[in-house]
Amino acid sequence: MNFRLRTSSETGEKLKSLQASTKLTPNILSRLAVSLSLKIEEEPQNEINDTSGLEFNRNTLTGEYDYVYKALVTQHMKKEISDEEFFPDLFNAHLERGISLLENEYRHAGNADRFVSNLLKI
Repeated sequence: MNFRLRTSSETGEKLKSLQASTKLTPNILSRLAVSLSLKIEEEPQNEINDTSGLEFNRNTLTGEYDYVYKALVTQHMKKEISDEEFFPDLFNAHLERGISLLENEYRHAGNADRFVSNLLKI
């Protein structure tokens, strides 16, 4: 079982940029990105070739809500998934798709306060 996840270099850069702008840590931003991705009905692209970005431990990303995240991803997939499918593969696929959505939300908001306020409305 793999407890480590590596993002693409592009996602790593987006996380760093959003962290600098919002003062939110990359693990919090990752959780928000996954949440935004789960709102899209289609499955995310599951094949990630570039893994030269940030590295995370599973517990850092999901923490005490690991079972909740797995249940949400399982529900999104509409089928039972194994732990090996869930992390890092599906979680990372949602992170990779969601970070672009999160970045767009920040650009639309224009500043960190409105960004957080807008996310609370979603």
